[in-house]
Amino acid sequence: MTPELLFQPFKIKNLTLPNRLVMAPMTRMFSPGGIPTDEVAAYYRRRAEGQVGLIVTEGTTIDRPAARNDEGIPHFFGQAMPAWKKVVDEVHAAGGLIAPQIWHVGSARGPKPDWQPFGQVDTPSGLVAPGKQKYEPMSEEDIADTLAGFEASARQAREVGFDAVEIHGAHGYLIDQFFWDGLNQRDDRWGGPSLAERSRFAVEVIKAVRRGIGEDIPLIMRLSQWKQQDYTVRLAHTPDEMTAWLVPMAEAGVDVFHCSQRRFWEPEFEGSNLNFAGWAKKLTGKATITVGSVGLNGEFMASLTQGAGAGSADLTELLRRLEREEFDLVAVGRALLANPDWAVKVREGRESALVDFDRSHMASLT
Repeated sequence: MTPELLFQPFKIKNLTLPNRLVMAPMTRMFSPGGIPTDEVAAYYRRRAEGQVGLIVTEGTTIDRPAARNDEGIPHFFGQAMPAWKKVVDEVHAAGGLIAPQIWHVGSARGPKPDWQPFGQVDTPSGLVAPGKQKYEPMSEEDIADTLAGFEASARQAREVGFDAVEIHGAHGYLIDQFFWDGLNQRDDRWGGPSLAERSRFAVEVIKAVRRGIGEDIPLIMRLSQWKQQDYTVRLAHTPDEMTAWLVPMAEAGVDVFHCSQRRFWEPEFEGSNLNFAGWAKKLTGKATITVGSVGLNGEFMASLTQGAGAGSADLTELLRRLEREEFDLVAVGRALLANPDWAVKVREGRESALVDFDRSHMASLT
């Protein structure tokens, strides 16, 4: 299989990506006071210079007091926007394209338990884990203000020149907490026994973001079955359940589903080799991004938390699936932290020059 498959252009609405490679969003926490620094701008520019087709930034938070869970996570409102304009300008100057990932952490706490955000913690039912009540549920006013915050951040993304926008609806954060029956026990219109009913909040977020960016800018939705609170959780157990989950979001304005798995090669349902991105594309007809240990042979969480290294992995299986058009785009995460020029090295066949990832790469903006 030739890596040239990864370097074919792809069109989403009026945006043409030069290749199929996406920089996966990775929380970095190097923005003191919520303001991205010049080092943040340089970090993203290096990936643009390394020929990534589309950069998706680290998670950036809306204007809600508890939307972030670490003081180094960047805002996406107010005084942070001139700094984000510099990031956009640096990436564009290097010939790249960039999308912010807009985020609200909900009740998910950060790596520093002693750091507490100001104000109420937003969560569907006040739960931090199934059966573990800690906060008050969000009120209708809280939900309305949160939706307004997503719309306002989306509008700012358009104003400073981002090329696309991604919503973070995965990994056990606020939107995902509404999906998950273990954390969403509401008996109003924002809850319900079915996944489709519990998806109403996400649908309204999508509509709000679409109002903010307009109809021409591509909108990406990142989703996962697994949660940071429980890796074994599954939202959709069958293709029919997945259809009921995804189709309303597609109809609300999603152009691309970014389908997070810990290992991209694992099948989503019995009886088929299709992964999450493959099923999402089949069921909705929308473009999809696959992600999960692309280009690496180390287990996802072990490489982040236990210091285990992650060497370079063969791309043959990824390329076979891309050739079969199971998905359209491929997001690369940890490999791009260790190798800003990963795409160049892969295209030129210089895999031996790739640097292995280890968690020390998380400690600085290389």
